[in-house]
Amino acid sequence: MKIHLSHPTRDVELQGPKRVADIFKELQLVPEAFLVIRGQDLVTEDEIVADGDSIEVRPVISGG
Repeated sequence: MKIHLSHPTRDVELQGPKRVADIFKELQLVPEAFLVIRGQDLVTEDEIVADGDSIEVRPVISGG
């Protein structure tokens, strides 16, 4: 699977299938701090990402 991380910008490839929660662990990311997007859809931590999928991992940004 191809993973595009938005901040800092980098691309990573991992073998799948994997649950999103396992991807966070492998990349040492805090799940509450990121959104995972596949196509136009948000992906939850329990969903499986297949070997041929591409996802984007974006940081959660809040402000006022």
